[in-house]
Amino acid sequence: MTRDLLDRVGAVRARGRAVAVVTELSGGSQCLVYPGETHGDCPMGLNLVATAREALRADRSAVVSDGGARYFIHVFSPPRRMAVVGAVHIAQVLAPMAVLAGYDVTVIDPRRAFATDARFPMVKLSLDWPDEALGALRPDRRMAVVTLTHDPKLDDPALEVALRSDAFYIGALGSARTHGKRLARLKELGFGDDQLTRIHGPIGLRLGGRSPAEIAISIMAQVTQVLHTMAEADEGGD
Repeated sequence: MTRDLLDRVGAVRARGRAVAVVTELSGGSQCLVYPGETHGDCPMGLNLVATAREALRADRSAVVSDGGARYFIHVFSPPRRMAVVGAVHIAQVLAPMAVLAGYDVTVIDPRRAFATDARFPMVKLSLDWPDEALGALRPDRRMAVVTLTHDPKLDDPALEVALRSDAFYIGALGSARTHGKRLARLKELGFGDDQLTRIHGPIGLRLGGRSPAEIAISIMAQVTQVLHTMAEADEGGD
């Protein structure tokens, strides 16, 4: 890779953007494909550009053929992120589990007695109110938002921000009765049914577990399921 392309890839990743490096395998020429532009010296037909952008959406590298030539599309994506609202016992298990799955995790809780480095040594902590913390994090298609406090004063503002974002997953802890009351409050704030169906509540796949560790497993399983279902839908799109 030329110094120019290497520097560009580094700069793009530092800004938290995705980029695909496309290499023509027989000659070694290379170019970059971003979601909205290209850069470099390899011949890029429209089909190959579209294929590279599909690889970016799916977050998967691939070897493809185009115009009689073979190309390696190497996808560089920023890490997936997870925002966990509530520094509770479930979060103590979920946070390191998400880190092991490749997520950059931020635990958000203004209650200083709960959000401590001793309880959450592997992740970032935010003591801001959840709506402020999530506003700064700017949830996108690579972020999951999980609310665990059972306290509407903390969970609801976080869900408002998440519902107005492109977060690929939104989940909220609580029983079906609790979730029904939550949806009613959010409807009063102007959210429609099509928006509210984005919230997975009660959170997690129905695995039958009740301990904090078992609930964390069910949440991580559901996040993973939604992530890959979304990727498959993207691949089947344009």
